[in-house]
Amino acid sequence: MKRSRMRITDFGRVVTGKTPPTKQREFFDGEYPFITPSDLEYDSYYVTQTETSVTNDAKTRFPNQFIPAGAITYTCIASVGKIGIAERESLTNQQINSLIPNEHHDGKFLYYLLRNETKQIQGLCSGVATPIINKSDFEKIELDVPSELAVERTIGMILSAYDDLIENNRRRMALLEDAAQQLYNEWFVRLHFPGHEHTRITDGVPDGWERKTLGDLCAEVRKSVKPDALDPDTPYIGLEHMPRRSISLSEWGTAEQVVSSKHRFCEGEILFGKIRPYFHKVGVVFVDGVASSDAIVIRPLDLKVHGLVLMAVSSDPFVAVTAQTMREGSKMPRADWKQMREYPVPLPPDGLLGSFESQIQSIVEQLKTLSFANHKLRAARDLLLPRLMSGEIAV
Repeated sequence: MKRSRMRITDFGRVVTGKTPPTKQREFFDGEYPFITPSDLEYDSYYVTQTETSVTNDAKTRFPNQFIPAGAITYTCIASVGKIGIAERESLTNQQINSLIPNEHHDGKFLYYLLRNETKQIQGLCSGVATPIINKSDFEKIELDVPSELAVERTIGMILSAYDDLIENNRRRMALLEDAAQQLYNEWFVRLHFPGHEHTRITDGVPDGWERKTLGDLCAEVRKSVKPDALDPDTPYIGLEHMPRRSISLSEWGTAEQVVSSKHRFCEGEILFGKIRPYFHKVGVVFVDGVASSDAIVIRPLDLKVHGLVLMAVSSDPFVAVTAQTMREGSKMPRADWKQMREYPVPLPPDGLLGSFESQIQSIVEQLKTLSFANHKLRAARDLLLPRLMSGEIAV
């Protein structure tokens, strides 16, 4: 297969983003995504959700910084290599350089090309405390690519087939999580549980229910382990692996990257990110492994309350209360288990509790199955990626 060496500027136009003045609120909470590195991962696909959005006023003010759908967003300051594809017209902040493909190259192929070259690009960064590669240096990066557009398109289609399946599974997981949260809110927040029409409620607790605290239902687990006692392949979950507002902890690294003592956890236990708890990083683990000491490991005292504990500690009201009562750390605020365990959790009778648990556990099992399916898809994709890009596998 004939190949050519090209600069990034040969693939299209590079645009550096800009953050509108934050004090001018007319620029925010609008119809356009505002993409920042916190919205991206090193293997993000389409950027479907962002923490912040911007208005048409921002587009009028910064027309040259807006990027079209299909542009490849690449973080070039700090978390160099975080990447994604703009799903629709968007604005990014100044940490991101976006590549807008021209008609001579395939956008999906360029996305996978940049992902495959992450280590090379990171090696070109300047800065010690904060790695950075400026726009002009980014544009000059030279990469080997196939000489034919048809080959680029074929490679892009092969690899994107895996990511399309992964994205479909993620959407299914999001729907399942939403169903679980809606069920919890209906039964335990709004108190619209089966039979509520005929049940008297006193001081927020229905007749026949028990007034409990979180500490009555679960406990914090602290089983520290040193790095040299771990198998290198042991799953490791740090705060960076924990998504915001998702109960599925389906991403993890390995213990070979661990350099300090960590906390052991077992499948089915719950992790709560205690640094800046308002980030809402809470979920159930699907494997045995170790977690960052910046996460609280929570173990239900009885399996029959597992779903209730999971949904309670991941609920908006609980996270909000935890954020309000957090301890001020030396550098950043942290959740305080002593305060968390006092949170009131009404406990329904066995019949209602069993019905709730069976529905939640069914959802958790489906989330686990989809999570493992995505792990297999990612492994297959990552095996193909360098071989397709190098030409080792001809297309």
